[in-house]
Amino acid sequence: MMDEARYNQLVASVFKRLLAAADSIDPDILEAESTGDMLTLTARSREKCIVNTQRAVRQVWVAGKGQGIHFDYDTATGTWKDDKGRGLELFAFVSEVVRDISDADFVYPS
Repeated sequence: MMDEARYNQLVASVFKRLLAAADSIDPDILEAESTGDMLTLTARSREKCIVNTQRAVRQVWVAGKGQGIHFDYDTATGTWKDDKGRGLELFAFVSEVVRDISDADFVYPS
């Protein structure tokens, strides 16, 4: 298991990237609220995508599309992958959820 300092660094980067993508969308379409270890993305329809940390197991959890997915950091690829081996990647999954709930493109800055 990765050490806490590395996990904290990676999670800070995840939240920063997600917030940057959310900031490019009109807040009347998608509102982003970050509180500590949780980021809530709320669409005009009041549907939500919730991203939060799971510090004890060094994961990031995403709730959306009627499911909760846990993501582990894969050091070999430098990506967050679902812990069930379904081939889901954190940023792509959040983009899909946002698209489903808001019809907005969730584009990450380069």
